[in-house]
Amino acid sequence: MTTTTATTPHTDPTTLPAEVEFVIVGAGFSGLTSAIQLKRRGHDSMVIIERQEDLGGTWNSNRYPGVQCDIPSHLYSFSFAQNPEWSKLFADGEEIWHYQKRVAEEEGLTPYLRFNTNAEDIRWLEDEQRWQVTTDNGVVRGTYLLLCTGHLADHRLPDVEGIDTFPGPAFHCNRWREDVDLKGKRVGVIGTGATAIQLVPAIVDEVAELVVFQRTPGWIIPRPEHEFTETEKTYYRRNPQALDRLRREIFQQRENRYANMRGVEPWASATRQLALDHLEAQVADPQLRARLTPDFDPGCKRILLSNTWYPALQREHVTVESSALKAVDGSTVTAASGASYELDVLLFATGFTVAEPPYSKIVVGEGGVLMADAWAEGMKAMDSVAISGFPNLFTVNGPNGALGHNSIIYMLETEVDYIIDAVEWARAHGGGVLRPKKEKEDEYLDWITEVSEDTVLLSGGCSSWYLDPRSGKQAVVWPESAADFRATNYFRPDRFDFQPASAPAAG
Repeated sequence: MTTTTATTPHTDPTTLPAEVEFVIVGAGFSGLTSAIQLKRRGHDSMVIIERQEDLGGTWNSNRYPGVQCDIPSHLYSFSFAQNPEWSKLFADGEEIWHYQKRVAEEEGLTPYLRFNTNAEDIRWLEDEQRWQVTTDNGVVRGTYLLLCTGHLADHRLPDVEGIDTFPGPAFHCNRWREDVDLKGKRVGVIGTGATAIQLVPAIVDEVAELVVFQRTPGWIIPRPEHEFTETEKTYYRRNPQALDRLRREIFQQRENRYANMRGVEPWASATRQLALDHLEAQVADPQLRARLTPDFDPGCKRILLSNTWYPALQREHVTVESSALKAVDGSTVTAASGASYELDVLLFATGFTVAEPPYSKIVVGEGGVLMADAWAEGMKAMDSVAISGFPNLFTVNGPNGALGHNSIIYMLETEVDYIIDAVEWARAHGGGVLRPKKEKEDEYLDWITEVSEDTVLLSGGCSSWYLDPRSGKQAVVWPESAADFRATNYFRPDRFDFQPASAPAAG
């Protein structure tokens, strides 16, 4: 079994190295966190493959008008690269993207990045005990495989009868088309989640008519607004300890929102009332207000922040269609309610393929088992980072690794620490193969399911993208606090079967 790989970066940006220790798939926050921490801890034999033309992941692909983060900027950033230059409390997507690019360059990641490189086949080589990644730009083999594709990488389009007959532009907001001019157009927006509540206010003044197709209204609370002055920025530049203190304060404020997931009183009722008061203050029409009032518990779906959504829906040229898009016949689109509209452009804000990630259809583990088949009854991973039957493979922001109330960056950094600790433990024992124990994975999933049952994720009366459609189980979100994730999910050797490098390959 070969275990030795190159110890220096492969610097030719146009080709893939033949062998490395770490193959990282994805160059969004997950991949960047992994690469930076690996490099900082002396593991520089790696390559980062990215199918897009640049790094950034979600923040590179999502360029729709109004795109912003709903986590405060000073928390939605690397703990090891805090940024005193944020322009406002909730940064725009482009500002986040530029932050990612700056940090990647400062951390020396450029030689490791391979853009426009799409993984087409990923498989465990039994004889060599390593991973082979075949891309449209060559083949690379690695001792360890890190899947860092995230939850918001591949969009989901609804199955709408006749959609191919629509004569105008029709596309998902995750792949925004700059060549489409919305000025004076009759536009339909399908969906009313986190994307739509940013998009609609941003385009409402531009379009001639706007129809918003709402299957389910969401809980929306006021969005705090603050633009940082140059004086404030200078203060944080000169006082990094103050910047760190601000980050901790925001983290704790967000942790307090975990009470909504648990339905803990009086916090849950306070959040509900805050949202209802916000709705009443901004929507005078009682009939429209009733259509915009959710019938599920706050936290069952992600709680949204906006000061501009409700005002946009009440513009004279805006129609709120309280049902899903059902059928298309040329430029005539019909809702489930039976109402029809003549439209020029369709914009889909319909979410992502979260519980059934596309990479599962190309990753082949031990015994030739396709990950999609291993997950036939639902997505799962031990400690949210390791998958039984797939040795030396780790996911970052994978099953049950997301959050509904706090910063995902905190979770990513926790997971990467776990992974590097596992790798360094294996290296300290002479190198070899780490196989997650299936019984530990099953125990973890059972625990996740049990804990989730006591949350509004499963008992709050909604159907959300947090649920795996195959199992009905909650497969996406960590059901406890973010701090609990860090306290609970750390590397423990007894959760793996370790095959030393000198031992014969299994089977």
